[in-house]
This record gives sequence, C-alpha cells and structure tokens, in this order.
Amino acid sequence: MSDSLSDEIDVSKPTAARMYDYLLDGRFNHASDRAAVAQLLEIAPSTKELALNNRAFLRRVVEIIVRDYGIRQFVDHGSGLPTQDNVHQVAQRIDPDCRVVYIDNDPHVRAYSGLLLDENPRVALIASDMTLTGRIFAHEDFRSRIDLREPVAALFVSVAHCLTDEQDPFGMIRRTVDALPAGSVVVVCQLVSEDEKVRDGVTRLMQEGTGGRWGRVRTEAEVRAFFDIDRLRIEEPGLRDVTYWRPDREVFPRQRSDEWIEFGGLAVVR
Repeated sequence: MSDSLSDEIDVSKPTAARMYDYLLDGRFNHASDRAAVAQLLEIAPSTKELALNNRAFLRRVVEIIVRDYGIRQFVDHGSGLPTQDNVHQVAQRIDPDCRVVYIDNDPHVRAYSGLLLDENPRVALIASDMTLTGRIFAHEDFRSRIDLREPVAALFVSVAHCLTDEQDPFGMIRRTVDALPAGSVVVVCQLVSEDEKVRDGVTRLMQEGTGGRWGRVRTEAEVRAFFDIDRLRIEEPGLRDVTYWRPDREVFPRQRSDEWIEFGGLAVVR
C-alpha cells in the first residue's frame, strides 16, 4: 500500500465496506468496524444472517445473468472490499472471457482490491463516486473492457442505502439505464424496514459512526420507485427479500427476526 493511500485510510472510524466485510467473516476490518457492528446488532440482531444471504444473492444473480441472459460484461457499483466469490470470480468460472468493472471510492477498497485485480486483464477497479455515471462511462478502464454495443449487467447490490436522498440514488440508476443498450440488465437491492424506529435507529447509528458517509434505510415502496423507469421491465419473481429471489437451495441462514431485509430484484432494459 502506498504512503499516500495509507494516509487516506482512517481506521479509527468505521466504514460500511469494512463492517460488511466483518459480517461476512472477512479479514479487512478493524476494531472500530467491529464495535460499530456490535452496536448495529443491538438494533437489528438479524444483520449477520442478512449479510450472508445478500452475498449469496449476489453470487446467484451473477450466475443467472451469465447463464440465462448470456451477458458477459458487468459494472459493479459500490463493489466493496474483496471477499470470497467476487463478481468476476463467479462470472469467470462460467466463462473466462467475462469482463468486470468495479466502482468504489473507498481508499481501503482501492488498496486491497489491487492485490486481487492486478493480474486479471479483464477486470478493473475505477476509483470514483458511483453516482458520477458520465465520468465512469468515459473512463479509459471502462471503455477498454465494456462494449456498450452489447448488453451489460449493471449491479447496485446493497449500495443505494449508502446514498442520501440529496445524492439521488434514483437519478444514478436512471442515468445508468439511459446509457445501456437494450437487452442489458439492472440489479438493485438495498436495506429496507417497515419499522420507523429501526429505519431511524440504524440510519442515525451509521451516519454518526461513519462521519456522515452513509444514506438511510428506506421502505419497500421507495425501492420499487428505483425501478419506475420506462425502459425497465422487472423480471420474475418480481421485487422481494433477496433471500427468496430464485433461491438455488432450501437451506440458508435464517434471520432470527425480520426488523429489516435486503429488498430488490432484476430488471431488463428494453
């Protein structure tokens, strides 16, 4: 890790990426992240099971996109820290020619992702705010790997809740859809709760702990609005708790409580 990059990383404050890494039993987390997760579990005790099921959804949806939709190029917004079965690993097990561009502006993600991606010419990490769609699509690493004449899979998996309303996650998704060719797919899911106390409690905890670098827990209706774009057609089985989105097995970690879930699905660009 370069001195300049290490200077950007403040391990005294938690980040959403490192907290998620800890929930997945990863190794790229610090005491501040573990302490924040402990607080989070007091408000939402099912969070670890939710995180594990969300990661299983990511693996599953990537496999389905490659096998059933024939898509071989992916743009993963807010990709987070490298862990087991990253998007390119899942996709390239099916077809080694699959290409993946990861988007993340967390310096910790940049530092550790380089160790994983440097020797894979079909994969790149663009250090950018994921809402800067024009900048991302114009980036040399994007243009050298993603051919917009062919369908693309745009992934927004468990990242929209990292954005405030002012950062406009709907606008980010709409701009991406506008730039994609017909036949592409868009996957969106985020943390939701119908319990106002849970929404407010988790949102306050995450915003205070990360120094404001977090958005908010939303409702299912708000996530449905992300898909309310003319060019999008929601695919079966619709929008739902991603644990039950085309499950490939009957045994998976059961949430001990349902105070919040990861909600979303997949849509085709027409």
